[in-house]
Amino acid sequence: MKKLATALTVVLGSLFIASSASAEFFSVSLGVPVSHSFSDPDVVESDGMPSGVFAAAKLPILVGLGYENYNTPIKSDGDLKLNTTMYDLFYLLPIPIINLTIGVGAGTTEFDCATCSQVYDSGTATQVYASLGLPLFVVMDFHVSYRSVNSKIKTKSGSDEYDISGNVAGVGISIGF
Repeated sequence: MKKLATALTVVLGSLFIASSASAEFFSVSLGVPVSHSFSDPDVVESDGMPSGVFAAAKLPILVGLGYENYNTPIKSDGDLKLNTTMYDLFYLLPIPIINLTIGVGAGTTEFDCATCSQVYDSGTATQVYASLGLPLFVVMDFHVSYRSVNSKIKTKSGSDEYDISGNVAGVGISIGF
């Protein structure tokens, strides 16, 4: 019982005291979206892999700032895309061995086509996300991320509203300094 209590104390102490923040002063992360699925495929459905970038910087004050911009092709008769831009605030949890990040974001979504700007307004988007990073070297990690995005786009007339909420998965790499 005493060995179990000691082991539990060491593990819990490591979780709360040890931090990736103490190992690095500043880190930069770049990633790309690899899939975008929508909550209601009757409203909108993805037509392939999104393109774009996720960029983030973790500051020495334990929080980080991020920027995302990606385009998702939409199944339609024409050339229709969903453009998403987000600004993020995130926190790297103090867990040894892995880099677990949680964050929130806010931004805009808009349909992109020849006549979309005349028919649709830009929508407000919010998200929560998590990223799991596995160290490759002392100063690098490879990470996968999962975002839950909430957004609605209205027509200019205001008569119709489209729920384009969904999930975005991504991969990336982070380098610490």
